[in-house]
Amino acid sequence: MKGKNLAIFFGVLVVLIVALVVLNNFKKDTVYGMPSSDLSQPTRDLLDDPNYNNILIPDKLDQMIADKNSFFVYYFSASCPHCLFSTPQIKPIADDLGINFHQFNLLEFQSYLGKMDINATPTLVYYKDGVEAGRMEGGLKESANTVGYTLDDFKKFFTDHKPDGND
Repeated sequence: MKGKNLAIFFGVLVVLIVALVVLNNFKKDTVYGMPSSDLSQPTRDLLDDPNYNNILIPDKLDQMIADKNSFFVYYFSASCPHCLFSTPQIKPIADDLGINFHQFNLLEFQSYLGKMDINATPTLVYYKDGVEAGRMEGGLKESANTVGYTLDDFKKFFTDHKPDGND
């Protein structure tokens, strides 16, 4: 009887361990709310990049707007070369100013291009009380022959809205 109970105990233990391993493999990605395998390769390439560590997902963005929060959102695409050039230079400015630099990856949530009227990436938007109150469409000027903003332009945008936009 004692041997049978011990066998049952170990059998249950093995089943629980297998279940735990299986469930762990199916856990949601903590950044995008979906398994990493469902993300595009450019997004997976950025998962460990510290310049992309404040990702908003659609439900959270919609809730912040519905709650009439004031905040910044940096709309980008993980496959956008202008974003990849601009983000590592813009994010430190936001960090230095104490700005909560929310980032929304349009490559993964493409329906938000139209929903948020995004015509180019990157686009930085400031929402005041849940309503868009400022926008910078485009990234940093990459050379003397290209269009774009300067780091000072981004710093001014952040400081102009900072008192209200730090959610």
